[in-house]
Amino acid sequence: MPPKIRELIAELERNGFINRGGKGSHRNFKHPKLPQPVRISGKTGDDAKIYQIKQVRDTLKEIEGK
Repeated sequence: MPPKIRELIAELERNGFINRGGKGSHRNFKHPKLPQPVRISGKTGDDAKIYQIKQVRDTLKEIEGK
């Protein structure tokens, strides 16, 4: 079963990302080491899509390397 959107958000926040807000169900998370925000869309109780899971994992790997 895929993780929920809220779990992806919690993982980003644990790793130093700050929620910069957004429109509707979209949220922008900024990290000091990255030039672009990570965008997560959907209600917090929804299942995360495969591309969202991959985006969060790839982004976390990227900040570990910096």
